[in-house]
Amino acid sequence: MARLFGTDGVRGTANLELTAEIALELSMAAAHVLGEAGAFGSARRPVALVGRDTRASGEFLEAAVVAGLASAGVDVVRLGVIPTPGVANLVGQRDADLGVMLSASHNPMPDNGIKFFARGGVKLDDDIEDAIEERMTEVWLRPTGAGVGRVTDDPGAIEAYVAHLVASLGTDASLAGLKVVIDCANGAAHMTALAAFDAQGAQVIPLHAEPDGLNINHNCGSTHMGSLQAAVLEHGADLGIALDGDADRCLAVDHTGEIVDGDQILAIIALAMRADLTLHSDTVVATVMSNLGFLNAMRDAGIHVDQTKVGDRYVLEAMNANGFTLGGEQSGHVIMSEFATTGDGVLTALHLAARMVRTGKTLRELAGVMTRLPQVMINVPNVNKSRAGIDPVVNAAVSAEAKALGRNGRVLLRPSGTEPLVRVMVEAETAERAREVAERLVDVVRVRLSLEPVR
Repeated sequence: MARLFGTDGVRGTANLELTAEIALELSMAAAHVLGEAGAFGSARRPVALVGRDTRASGEFLEAAVVAGLASAGVDVVRLGVIPTPGVANLVGQRDADLGVMLSASHNPMPDNGIKFFARGGVKLDDDIEDAIEERMTEVWLRPTGAGVGRVTDDPGAIEAYVAHLVASLGTDASLAGLKVVIDCANGAAHMTALAAFDAQGAQVIPLHAEPDGLNINHNCGSTHMGSLQAAVLEHGADLGIALDGDADRCLAVDHTGEIVDGDQILAIIALAMRADLTLHSDTVVATVMSNLGFLNAMRDAGIHVDQTKVGDRYVLEAMNANGFTLGGEQSGHVIMSEFATTGDGVLTALHLAARMVRTGKTLRELAGVMTRLPQVMINVPNVNKSRAGIDPVVNAAVSAEAKALGRNGRVLLRPSGTEPLVRVMVEAETAERAREVAERLVDVVRVRLSLEPVR
């Protein structure tokens, strides 16, 4: 049987792959693994916080999760619609035993997902996820009478989370005079993001902030930025912010309508933290997919980059293992460990805006710290991805192309984690050069890694 947990919780088409039955069983198993001591005999019953994004399916999945937790003897606090990092933060603030977020992040509306957080609001290690899966099939003694969990609502959850976001800026970080368009993706941050920026005095223009349960991420948010670019130009805004459905990532648009991606945002915040002496060991954690322009800019600034596999969980693991205070991905997941245990799009946006105010520079000027090199990525399907790093002909071709590109280019072959394909990524000084190199390597990969026996 395939592993239920993916790289970020359990995800699938709601009511087809992710059913109420699965949500119920998962939450009961999670109660046992994450809150077991309290569930079976300690003086204090374990407490779980449950939040969701705006998807219609989140309503019935929330009911299933709450029922599973309470039936296992866990007291449940429903937070309602709130960003994923808000659940993580409040688990820590409220000293809860676990947290559950119902969201499929940037995925289309029909999808949904279940993410768990342990004490302190941290994501689960693989072994904990495996333990939860194993418990799903076990018979257990159900509590009765006064032993079952109680369910309450927390109408102050958003207010508490917004207070945390605003406090992260310190006392001298007014955003007065800054005009900001915020694309909330009709998602979980449609109240939180607007409230946080408004509290700091910014002139806020909301965009896609009217969720109806069906329109989350639909032609909006961090994966569809055209309407945000147009709105920034229409309103003469200083800054545009694009969030995704659960607001754990942030991309931006400068006053000219140009997109500022996660690498550029990470570079801006890295320099700001280094100036404030809060960038531990002058190191930022990024993934192997970070643009070479980012790596060059950090090297020129004297900042070391520790690279990991793709996925914010791997970024966070490297940060926690070494005490690093900043990490992120090109997709806009930025983790500032002083204030968050996971990527937080609204937190990132606030600190980006504050940097603009403190320096008196436009976002375009700040983003100019790095020159983004053209990047071409081609997927090669139906190949033996396990041979991607060991085939001598492929390795020789990659080495030759990388050597020819030199400092102004880069080649990366990356097997997909879920499909029988290999991703060929090339960066070069021009898009044309990058595509030429990528297509040559694709031909080599297609022949050498064919599922047919290599001759």
